[in-house]
Amino acid sequence: MKLLAGLWASRPKNRARVEKAPRFALRLPRINWMQLAPVGLGIGAIASLLGAAGLALDRPVRRIEIVGAFQRVSSLDVEHIVRERLRGGFVSANLDTLQHAIEGLPWVDHARVQRRWPDALAVQVTEQSAIARWGNTGLINARGELFIRDARHLPSELPRLEGPDGAEHDVSDVFFEIQPRMLEAGLPISALRLDPRGAWELDLASGITIRLGRRQLQERLERFLTAAAPLVASRPNDIAFLDMRYSNGFSVGWRTPGTPQARPATGEETPTNQKRDQDV
Repeated sequence: MKLLAGLWASRPKNRARVEKAPRFALRLPRINWMQLAPVGLGIGAIASLLGAAGLALDRPVRRIEIVGAFQRVSSLDVEHIVRERLRGGFVSANLDTLQHAIEGLPWVDHARVQRRWPDALAVQVTEQSAIARWGNTGLINARGELFIRDARHLPSELPRLEGPDGAEHDVSDVFFEIQPRMLEAGLPISALRLDPRGAWELDLASGITIRLGRRQLQERLERFLTAAAPLVASRPNDIAFLDMRYSNGFSVGWRTPGTPQARPATGEETPTNQKRDQDV
């Protein structure tokens, strides 16, 4: 007993106490379901009423009204597409699907489909406006887009644009930029070409070809309008082509037999051995 008492007396006085971490309990807010029950029943009743009203209003589409200034598009083709793609009734019909289907028709630029109470769909169609031909069978609109690749009938009065596949926008942009200036000079463009090497060439309505080359397109066009256009205007039937690919002049190819002569920017005749730019 004395031994046990001695051991008890010699125990460590400053033993560290191990504290337990407090426990946190997640308490959810109490919901008074008795108070929420009327709200839920009200929402359900409204949804049921809306569903019933939708079913009542979703009557069959009986009329299709088509409006547009038609020249190339047939209103019968538009109506046929609408009836073929129409799914559902007056309320459930997908107007976006119908619009995209109509815009897939040749010569249709934009379409708008609206509901017209009580059982009709109103369709407004805007036709494409062809500004130029592309190659042998394509047509370009005012945005420079190739909207038809294989047209059956090409308006012969439209200018003809040509270039590598995928260059429609580039060629159209150049044409839209320079055609107004050529019209001001009384020399409308009948054709504009971009070859695979990147060289530009245009034909005037008079049949004269203007060779502009790959470089300095704007500068060479300015030189043509300033120096060569008066010559073209005065002798349109005698000139076959003008070559603007010179550093400070141009050469003329005559329809009558003879050697094309190079001319400086002033239009005065110079020796025929004038050199063209190396990188034309």
